[in-house]
Amino acid sequence: MRVLFVAIFILAVSACGDRADAPAKEQRAPEPSAADGAFCQEHGVLEAVCTKCNPALAAVFQAKGDWCDEHGFPESFCPSCHPERGGRPAADVSNDGAPADGTKVRFKTKQTARLAGIEVAKVSERASRVQIAVTAKLVYDATKVAEVNARSPGVIRAIAADVGAKVDVGSPLAAFASSGVGADQARLQAARSRVKVAEASHARLKKLFEARLAPENDVLAARHEVDAAKADRSAAQSALGMVGGVGGTSKYELFLPIAGVVTRRHATIGHMVDPDEVLFEIVDTSTMWAELEIPEADVARVAVGQTVTVLADGLADAELSGTLTYVAPEIDPQTRTVKGRVPLDNPHGALRANMFARARISVTGAAQAVIVPRAAVQRAKSAQLVFVRLAEDLFEARRVQLGAGEPDVVEVTGRIAPGDLVATEGSFLLKTETLKDSIGAGCCDVD
Repeated sequence: MRVLFVAIFILAVSACGDRADAPAKEQRAPEPSAADGAFCQEHGVLEAVCTKCNPALAAVFQAKGDWCDEHGFPESFCPSCHPERGGRPAADVSNDGAPADGTKVRFKTKQTARLAGIEVAKVSERASRVQIAVTAKLVYDATKVAEVNARSPGVIRAIAADVGAKVDVGSPLAAFASSGVGADQARLQAARSRVKVAEASHARLKKLFEARLAPENDVLAARHEVDAAKADRSAAQSALGMVGGVGGTSKYELFLPIAGVVTRRHATIGHMVDPDEVLFEIVDTSTMWAELEIPEADVARVAVGQTVTVLADGLADAELSGTLTYVAPEIDPQTRTVKGRVPLDNPHGALRANMFARARISVTGAAQAVIVPRAAVQRAKSAQLVFVRLAEDLFEARRVQLGAGEPDVVEVTGRIAPGDLVATEGSFLLKTETLKDSIGAGCCDVD
């Protein structure tokens, strides 16, 4: 296994070829594959890189810093230290182009390691969270959908918003001419006049009663008439206010009840409409719902409040995280699934209704799981790597498989144990060193 020296550049860095201590390119150790040459049965490594049979190779690996003094083999594939590699170099153990498990990254000096600014976090454990994989579909948040219809029968005179328009609360949608609104306007005028007459009559009778020239019953009847007239006026005003009447005319306007995007329009100028016709649909897409199809066999383990990770087919590898807020009380007799709902933030409008998606519901299991910060996980080619600090200036890449996770932490399996210190801030730097073509030849350090 190759040991990698991290090259840290601060302000000005000299090329390796300019340094007296830089190893010559021809000193690199050979990296044969398992099919190249025979296997040294005596020492348990490939014959081509066996330093026992070919002592001259020892100096090459020692120059690279890849050496196990205890056993006299290169540290990267020492059969005693790393029996799992079968005495083969890292390039042979890893057939997918990614760094092999156990690849080490060593800084030139401890001072260089400190200057690199790599931060570490301690690995912990918790109750494992098994993930249930389900299919899903994105739909509008039903609490943020408005269907707008005509308030009174009439003819459409103007349209102020079309499909795709982004509109605010109170913005006009369309204007109408309506005989019903005209009748309501007339009724309002009549009610106002009736109130004035009733109030004048009541005031006159009250004065007569105070002068003992009219009976009290007449005053009470006049008060009742004032109250009835005011009630008629309020009813006419409310009817016109609900419709959106304009001034004292037979016209009225439709206004937006919510902010959002006009997604449907069934209104055309000159069209005669009734109140039961839906003319516009407006949707606030700042949040969307992921509707999950939970298999009947898994529904017993699913509960409101569990974390769900959603991967929409149209958004490449982007992962969305949400919380299960609803599980239906019935099973679909056709699909034998149960509906679940996960609200998702959609501030940039990337999520669209009817997108298909895959979702993973995290449910708590009985076993313990190892968890690491998400910042500690680096993707290298087809592998997921975590870098464990072995010493102040030495890190080891370990391949892991990801499990259930949250925005900040994720469960992993592999050669990771609670208490290990893993690189978080700066782990990307370690990954880039493992992917360099000149692995093992880096020699630059901080002066």
